[in-house]
Amino acid sequence: MNRLAALSQQYGQSPWLDNLKRSYLTSGELAAIRDRGVRGLTSNPSIFQKAIQGSPDYDEQFRVLAADEHPVIDDYWAMVLADIHGACDVFSRVYDESDALDGYVSVEVDPGLAHDGPGTETAARQLHERLRRRNLMVKIPATLEGLPPIQRMIAEGRSINVTLIFSLERYQAVIDAYIEGIEELAGDPSADLTRVASVASFFISRVDVEVDRQLEAIGTAEALALRGKAAVAQGQLAYEQFTEAFGGSRWKPLALRGARVQRPLWASTGTKNPEYSDVLYVDSLIGPHTVNTLPEPTLEAFADHGVLARTVDAEIDDAHEIWNGLANVGVDMDAVSDKLEREGVDAFAKSFDELLEALEAKAAELRAG
Repeated sequence: MNRLAALSQQYGQSPWLDNLKRSYLTSGELAAIRDRGVRGLTSNPSIFQKAIQGSPDYDEQFRVLAADEHPVIDDYWAMVLADIHGACDVFSRVYDESDALDGYVSVEVDPGLAHDGPGTETAARQLHERLRRRNLMVKIPATLEGLPPIQRMIAEGRSINVTLIFSLERYQAVIDAYIEGIEELAGDPSADLTRVASVASFFISRVDVEVDRQLEAIGTAEALALRGKAAVAQGQLAYEQFTEAFGGSRWKPLALRGARVQRPLWASTGTKNPEYSDVLYVDSLIGPHTVNTLPEPTLEAFADHGVLARTVDAEIDDAHEIWNGLANVGVDMDAVSDKLEREGVDAFAKSFDELLEALEAKAAELRAG
């Protein structure tokens, strides 16, 4: 059984790969992954730090780049965008075969701009203009400052991956920004709404890590019984929001113009607690009009023993009960989401900064030697 292909063919969920490195492209491995049923790819600053610092695959390109007196950040983007171009080539076929539903490759703006709305808008526009790939999605963090740039980019007809969503409240704001952007774009009678795509990336496993820590500190039987349940419940409640927003009267005229729904994307779906199933965050969130972006170990685990069933809305009453139970035992999910957003932004910025520092040192060695 090809579970990866069955996800999209039978259940309407698109499996994407949450990784990118140069060897994927030079070896043909990414094309092989695509041919197994993977329908897109996401990247982030931490992924590129691991790829560039963790192998010699970029040394030859960097040696040429470092010979010039450009700032090292320009060298970073040259290496990253070469990989993005290559991945766009690989998934271009999926883009065509799916009529622009899938086949996207995501690259994130400088994570240091997460709380700089105007800077994010400029950076996102520049990435789109520099790459000029029809199957590119630029990633913008779902911070409060990121919401206006998200709307602006959608209104300009650009495809956006909204990343680092940790709360239902913020997710609603992301939905609103997307719909408002589409409404603005639709004000132009000649605009082609069918070629604007977006996903809203809900980070899953990190929620359980933080909530479980709090539940164990509370220590009551009621609290301990909720371990390992918060992340999936929140994802299922987010899907309920999605179906309500894109099934309502406001969306209908946009759909008639060919506008595409902004699909929920389940991110951070690698299981971090070894006591839980290694496919927990895939098996539990399967349903139509969704994406799950999988790190390699999770992709291989699901391909081997994942369970195919529509689960994302199968037990919505239970999800509401779990959500209420978390509040009843004293878990403040608003505080959880705020903490996780700060940590997520900081982690990507740290990876970005550390990689630039390493490249600076490497360039100095090359010039000296």
